[in-house]
Amino acid sequence: MALSLPGERSVAAGSHVNPARALFAWFTRAKANRTRRAALTSLLDLDAAHLRDLGITRQDVAEALLARDGRTPGMVLNAARSRNAR
Repeated sequence: MALSLPGERSVAAGSHVNPARALFAWFTRAKANRTRRAALTSLLDLDAAHLRDLGITRQDVAEALLARDGRTPGMVLNAARSRNAR
């Protein structure tokens, strides 16, 4: 545990975190995620022929919905498109 001298500022006091800005950023990310999820689920409503025209399958869309570990849904679908183009 580190001790601070009476004249020193704490780390928390020196940070520039604005709670209102953090909350706004969280709402913005949540809205973007909801919009992205709605777009991906609308792809599931397409028939197999339309998905094939796009170069993806239903399984590719399902994998994009569950994209994790730094991969975005776009990355998953682009990889599927290039894999299916061969």
